[in-house]
Amino acid sequence: MRRLAKSSGDDFRIKAYAGTNGVLLAMDLDESRRAGLLGFAIQKKEGTKQPLWLLNNLTFEGKAHTLPKFGATPSNLAPLQKFRWADYSIDAGTTCTYTVHPAYGDPDAPELDDPLEVTVKTDDGEPDGHQVIFNRAVAASQAFGRKFPEVDALLSKDKQLPIEKWPAKARDWLHNGLLDRILKMIARAKDASWALDVAIYEYELSSIVDAINAAHKRGVNVRVLYHAKAGDEQTGENVHSLKKLPKASKRARVTTKIFHNKFIVLSKVGASGARTPVSVLCGSTNFTENGVYRQANVVHISDDKALASSYAAIFEVIWNDPDDVGTAKKWITTNNVLDDSVPLFAGFSPRSKRTDLDAFIDIIKGARQDLLFATAFALPDDILDALIGPPNDPILRFGIQNTASRITGYHADRTAEFTTPALLTKGLEGWVKEGLRGQSGNLLIHTKAIVADFTSDDPVVLSGSHNLSGSASSGNDENYLIMRGDTDLADRYGIEVLRFYEHYRFRYYARLLRLKQAKPLAPDNAWTKPYYTKHDLKHTSRLRFAGRT
Repeated sequence: MRRLAKSSGDDFRIKAYAGTNGVLLAMDLDESRRAGLLGFAIQKKEGTKQPLWLLNNLTFEGKAHTLPKFGATPSNLAPLQKFRWADYSIDAGTTCTYTVHPAYGDPDAPELDDPLEVTVKTDDGEPDGHQVIFNRAVAASQAFGRKFPEVDALLSKDKQLPIEKWPAKARDWLHNGLLDRILKMIARAKDASWALDVAIYEYELSSIVDAINAAHKRGVNVRVLYHAKAGDEQTGENVHSLKKLPKASKRARVTTKIFHNKFIVLSKVGASGARTPVSVLCGSTNFTENGVYRQANVVHISDDKALASSYAAIFEVIWNDPDDVGTAKKWITTNNVLDDSVPLFAGFSPRSKRTDLDAFIDIIKGARQDLLFATAFALPDDILDALIGPPNDPILRFGIQNTASRITGYHADRTAEFTTPALLTKGLEGWVKEGLRGQSGNLLIHTKAIVADFTSDDPVVLSGSHNLSGSASSGNDENYLIMRGDTDLADRYGIEVLRFYEHYRFRYYARLLRLKQAKPLAPDNAWTKPYYTKHDLKHTSRLRFAGRT
């Protein structure tokens, strides 16, 4: 959801973008109102709660935080010195009103100018039939360490403690509603008049396994396709988790590559036994502890019947011949031709040639204003080249790549902002040490999402299990969505990518620059200079996010 508020002369405006658990506020102020600007004071009213000032972790030099417990000061006393600010502390389906004041004058007593007010509602899946849910990706989050210090104490005693034995509140905070949506999807299948078709790479998390088993017990027509490879450890895990389902309800997808799908199709079952798909759950989330609780992941649920039918069709092809990858590859190449003229397209792999990768590159290169992305594994050079773009191009680029590559840090020509996750080796004032929180390996960002032209009225979103790699295109079983022209869906994905980006950008540069403490707020409008300097990234960002260009 997007809302724009403007002053009568449009010399002050606020553009708000609301996602699932976050709201992005983009402020713009005419240069004639720049003199003496100390920043912005923002008050938030959530639902029927009392309004509260948003907090600033920075304050003016020589001043202590007025809320020392939180290491913060209300923004009416310590104005936010940015033209873009995000609020990530909102539940899905919540209506919020933000009142934004430009602040001027003396740092000892900032004067608040006339405000603008904007009201938005975060996504709850209604009325467009799409739910997009992200977990908190807390494997490397300082916020988790602050909120649940008792978990650190537990892990210091038993580093192998299963996450399902952690305190319930900590687990709920970690999955952030993502697990609830998966279980709710399964629970929609109430009896024998319903069917669930599950295609999964990693099938381990007991809460999901138990829910599928319970669905089978109440008569639901359950079928599970699972990754299988000779001598493969994951295959053994999957077989173990599926032992309570009868043989007729499960089939091994035998492959020399990876059966990397993670989707569930919900269907109604007619008198003849025929399935009519009504909903699909897809995304990047494996059904494991790491996938649901620790790694950054997304679940996308859609009640678009045509979309659900697309997933049901490929499931049927593989179910009928699970030992022959070539059959599915031929079917996909012939029947799943990429179509850039439709607003919502479900794509699958493996396929011959690399038409999917070429389509992804076209989406990336087609961006005219900005490009947001989060990717996990090593990328082909032509995908990297497209993401990075040519020197001095006008595209704003905000990206995070979990695997080290050419995407890292600020480019020397200042045309792009990129970062890669990095663990800090020690704490920082106001922050706690990054940690893996019991996770095996170092995969922190598992989401694969690209948003082209986020700030425009015609964005393009790419999301799914596909890792944008050659093996994902020609060898693995994968799925992805391409969503065109839907600003609501772009907001849900884009705000989350920016959340990852901002968190890891701070961590990366804190480490790179060996920051001991953050700089204090500027006592005058000196902080605004790059925002009003043509060709500076901040100047471009101020105008585009506020809807000026």
